[in-house]
Amino acid sequence: MPTGYTLPVFACASAIAALRHLQQQPPQNQVTVNLIKPPQLVDIDIEQVAKIGANSAIAITRSDPGDHLDLTRNTPIWAKVDFTNSAAKRITLEGGEGIGKQQGNLDQAAIYSYAQELIEENLITCLRPQENIVVTIILPEGARLAKRTSNEAFGVIEGLSLLGTTGIVQPLAAPSQLEAFQAQIKAKAASYDSLVFCLGENGIDLAQKSGIESHRIIKTANWLGSMLVTAAAAEVKSILLFGYHGKLIKLAGGIFHTHNHLADGRLEIMTAYCAQLGLSTSQLQEIFNCSTTESALMLLRKIDSTNQNNFSLVDVVYQHLTCAIDSKCQDYIYKYTERKLDVGSVLFDRSREVIMKSKNALLLLPELC
Repeated sequence: MPTGYTLPVFACASAIAALRHLQQQPPQNQVTVNLIKPPQLVDIDIEQVAKIGANSAIAITRSDPGDHLDLTRNTPIWAKVDFTNSAAKRITLEGGEGIGKQQGNLDQAAIYSYAQELIEENLITCLRPQENIVVTIILPEGARLAKRTSNEAFGVIEGLSLLGTTGIVQPLAAPSQLEAFQAQIKAKAASYDSLVFCLGENGIDLAQKSGIESHRIIKTANWLGSMLVTAAAAEVKSILLFGYHGKLIKLAGGIFHTHNHLADGRLEIMTAYCAQLGLSTSQLQEIFNCSTTESALMLLRKIDSTNQNNFSLVDVVYQHLTCAIDSKCQDYIYKYTERKLDVGSVLFDRSREVIMKSKNALLLLPELC
């Protein structure tokens, strides 16, 4: 299967081509990008490049994710490079049209750590002494494509994010990828007896920003059941689940493959746990009829803001949910391996704010940070 590359790689290639054109180097049909993660050099086709002023140039590539399903296939990725007199930074990275923004902080472009590292490390070697630049990444189709993603569930609006931890596309639904993830567990289990499971890039990014050691983190995608059993078989002693509450809540209902094409039940699970805690029939009906778990969370927060209780309903509900997640994971592991592992869970919302850390998670976190 031909290798596909993530959006940050094409953004970086466009920036390299634009900078070289601005430096009056001969136009090239390809540029070489060091992926860094993995440490590999790859050639990326350049579709167009042109000056748009004495100190500004723009270049265009097109996304190629390889033979994988990806809505960004063939989308144009522009990079505009401007020389600047500012000496504050040699390279300033900005998001233009089609790059998403963080809800609540519209000045913050959704360009994450790998994309920043990739662009800065590749371009710094191209800069001549005294040259400082501003790099603006533009996705002309970004706003349209974003409507078909779950970006807004994670607080990214008005466009796509430059997200990823590697330059090579990893097809999360392919059986071969499950095998690759399982191989990572076995390799890491040889060095660490406590690991962190994240379903996707948002969890990985937030876990690292929370101080968790990156070498303990494993991406699981939706195969949580298989990954838990693999970890137990590899004699891992404890696992911290770090994920979006709209995914991990499924575990509280005993659903261990979290892809919505196989099973959902998120609002049914939320309603059941709220009923167990004694919420009124009208409140339960409102929760059940919410469109997403995020909107159900917002409803619980609204109830908290209007009631006279001396406790937080959100805290109580999510304490019960995280406790159930931990318990059901431990039971699932024991059922298939007869091994007992400590499992903790950390749930965050679409604003990437942690909602709840389970009691087990609070015990495990000091070892992981």
